[in-house]
Amino acid sequence: MQSDPTLVLDLLEAFRRSKVLFTAVALGVFDALADGPQTAADLAEELNANPDALERLLNACVCLQLLDRQGAQYSNTPVAATYLCRSSPQRLTGYLNFSNDFLWNLWGNLEHAVREGGHRWKQTFGWDGALFSNFFRNENAKREFLLGMHGFGLLSSPQVVAAFDLGGFRRLIDLGGATGHLVIAGCERYPNLRGAVFDLAEALPLAREVIGASRVADRIDILAGDFFSDPLPQGDLYALGRILHDWTPAKILKLLTRIYERLPSGGGLLLAEKLLGEDKNGPLWAHMQDLNMLSCTEGKERTLKEYQSLLTQVGFADVAGHVTTAPLDAVLARKR
Repeated sequence: MQSDPTLVLDLLEAFRRSKVLFTAVALGVFDALADGPQTAADLAEELNANPDALERLLNACVCLQLLDRQGAQYSNTPVAATYLCRSSPQRLTGYLNFSNDFLWNLWGNLEHAVREGGHRWKQTFGWDGALFSNFFRNENAKREFLLGMHGFGLLSSPQVVAAFDLGGFRRLIDLGGATGHLVIAGCERYPNLRGAVFDLAEALPLAREVIGASRVADRIDILAGDFFSDPLPQGDLYALGRILHDWTPAKILKLLTRIYERLPSGGGLLLAEKLLGEDKNGPLWAHMQDLNMLSCTEGKERTLKEYQSLLTQVGFADVAGHVTTAPLDAVLARKR
């Protein structure tokens, strides 16, 4: 009896669907339709694209449920209007363009990453330094990437801060907090909580903009520093969102030690990361992100037990994990 080839055929085509999304975002299709429906001919003129080729791309977007078509008129679906337009505060466009411009190329060398066990910066782009020091090639690229990550944060941070009762803490320090989505979510959920974003100076102008527009801006400080080398601000709860998965165990232990030593007795550390299942049979999102870390960072995704091992090595206790329905899960550890 012949096996059903559907799974293989679907995976064979999957990269094409991603590239359709990336291309439509890069060309500005969804932005051009933000004010209302247009024909393919009108869009081709506005976007400086070949009319026949663009119509074929638009029809593919209709099949992917990113666009609607009524007669000759194309329009954004609600999901495209929310996440794929630069005018939307929930947009993911910066991260999608980063995926198209950088991750797409890095993943093209995944075979080499698996054979050699390391990232593909040098092979793909000729870079000697870290990924994060290279792709912020200009202010606009940096802003759009951070806003794309902010969009992910809006999906995850409310669930992360709700995963455990954080009502007993008084000051949350979000280390490497970028736009401040996690500390904003924490202060919105816990009325007695104050907070701070602690990040590199170049990330702070956007943090001031985003936090300043929130309803909890008066309870959040914005502080410049490098969490690997500068003194950490005082707080009884620190947070690391999508930080530890970037680094080697040696760097992780260095950072965790600095946090542990700065915390008061009974203080906590909240991690926002996607947890692998203990049997490493899922979830799929975590395994895809794990290979992403292999291709473009020094790090990896981990199980709760693997995070527990790192945390307890520096003295943390009572390590608990919570799986959410969002892109990130939550881990909470306390200082003895």
